[in-house]
Amino acid sequence: MSLDKGTKEEITKKFQLHEKDTGSADVQIAILTERITELTEHLKLAPKDHASRLALLKLVGQRRKLLDYLNSTDTKRYQSLITRLNLRK
Repeated sequence: MSLDKGTKEEITKKFQLHEKDTGSADVQIAILTERITELTEHLKLAPKDHASRLALLKLVGQRRKLLDYLNSTDTKRYQSLITRLNLRK
């Protein structure tokens, strides 16, 4: 259920802060969001896949922690990222 290399590079280029940025909070949150949407679609087809459901909950928790960190350090970047990813909060 992981992302392929091309998709990951595409997301990284879209959300990176500078040319060599591959691990900023923005990029990590965008990659986690993509994985969460893929897992959500998978769980709609396989509702009894409890291992994937637990993995989804773990990913959501990781993304929440990164979003909280970004909000506490740079609120403007947090707000722009939320709107770019169409997240609720």
